[in-house]
Amino acid sequence: MFLRLRHLVPGLVSIAIWAGQAVADERNFRLYAPPDLIESGLLKYLLPRFSLKTQVRIELVEDPAQAEASFGPEGNPVFDGLGQRWHFAVPEGGHAGAARFGDWIDSEVGRRTVTGFQIDGAALFSLPTQAQVSAETVMTYNGDAVAGRVKARGLCGRCHVVVAADPMNAIGSTPSFFALRSLGNWEDRFAAFFALNPHPAFTQVKDVTDPFPVDRPSPIVPVAMTLDDLEAIIAYVAALEPADLGAPLDHQ
Repeated sequence: MFLRLRHLVPGLVSIAIWAGQAVADERNFRLYAPPDLIESGLLKYLLPRFSLKTQVRIELVEDPAQAEASFGPEGNPVFDGLGQRWHFAVPEGGHAGAARFGDWIDSEVGRRTVTGFQIDGAALFSLPTQAQVSAETVMTYNGDAVAGRVKARGLCGRCHVVVAADPMNAIGSTPSFFALRSLGNWEDRFAAFFALNPHPAFTQVKDVTDPFPVDRPSPIVPVAMTLDDLEAIIAYVAALEPADLGAPLDHQ
């Protein structure tokens, strides 16, 4: 038994040292911030308060390549100041301590700490409003909008007006693509259109929808497409000018 323990103890010590280093690493990370943000004094105000609450220590570094997190033009928008919007970024699957700081600075306590920093009684930083954050988010679409126009005209044009030049080639009770584009959730509607009535009865999306039941075939010539086709159609719709549906009716 003594011999076994003698051989086992060094291994246990190594595991304990490794575990201690892992915990230490989680409680220390390197942060990059541009010189003007550092010189403002905000980080000297923020970082000690975060460390006091969490025991996570932060080291400022001059080289962003050596950092586990950074302030700059990319990432999660966290505050405005010094004439610009500041974002905080942690690489996906990155340092646990850095991710914890990102959560903290975006929390109620973190936000109050940012806005509480003042020089001569004046706050230097403010929080971006949700409207401002949404306005700066630009959606991009991977589909081919030109191909999407062709696909939409051929697959959807028998029911919907999909091209302004063909206003009569549709069923009058169905909304045009221009009217649908004006809706706040238009993207969700198009992405899941095949699950929204009446489309399931006659639509097949390869590798997505189930085949029609044998006893319930499509009542019309089926609309058959691929996910690439759908992405192209969504890219086309994204470029359309939304219809002006006017103000909501005021019921008396």
